[in-house]
Amino acid sequence: MAQKPFDTCEIMGVQVAVTDMDRTLALLRTQLGAWRGGYICVANVHTTVTASREEAYRAVQNGAVMVLPDGGPLSAYSRKHGFPDAARVTGPDLMRRVLAESAETGWTHYFYGSSPETLALLRQKLAERYPGARVVGMKSPPFRPLTPQEEADDIAAINAARPDFLWVGLGAPKQERWMAAHAHKVDALMLGVGAAFDYEAGNIRRAPAWMQRHNLEWLYRLLQDPGRLFGRYLSTNLRFLWWAARQR
Repeated sequence: MAQKPFDTCEIMGVQVAVTDMDRTLALLRTQLGAWRGGYICVANVHTTVTASREEAYRAVQNGAVMVLPDGGPLSAYSRKHGFPDAARVTGPDLMRRVLAESAETGWTHYFYGSSPETLALLRQKLAERYPGARVVGMKSPPFRPLTPQEEADDIAAINAARPDFLWVGLGAPKQERWMAAHAHKVDALMLGVGAAFDYEAGNIRRAPAWMQRHNLEWLYRLLQDPGRLFGRYLSTNLRFLWWAARQR
């Protein structure tokens, strides 16, 4: 495997990039051509603990051209273990920064995932906020397993649109598995950004800046959707804290 142009810190078996937002954007500018057909994962505590438990999903994470520390505890762990400059790079923030640069760079974008209603709102918001960004396609796949023909049709449509970035919003761990299954079939750099579509469309709100700085965005999301997230956070957050304490 080729040497990656950045350091990584192994966290529960996942090779998480040691980076920050500016370094990540610089890598996208220089590596986009080489990384076309590959994918970027944005990792948090939930995906990292899931990867530690499931060998196949760990291989999916480590098969990415880059695993970004979307969750604050991941970059904090890196800083405590020899990488003082490691910083959090969230999927929603990265998507916004890339879109903001697109008028100058000419980058093009395709959005795959979420609901038709959310994509309609997203298209409207993107046109308002990033008037120079070219959106060459959007697709909301059905919320069921696709047939082989449907899969082939979706990939053909994406490649016909010739995007530079394919933003995948299927939720973890589905989106990472989808990207790995379509690596080098899609002629674009795929990025699994989870709830970024909903944030940008205005369906859900980001945590206040002070909560993001103190690694409390998970708590804000939990308060918004306790029924879906309580069990996940109880299981994975406690396991991560137990594991991290043992590393000392």
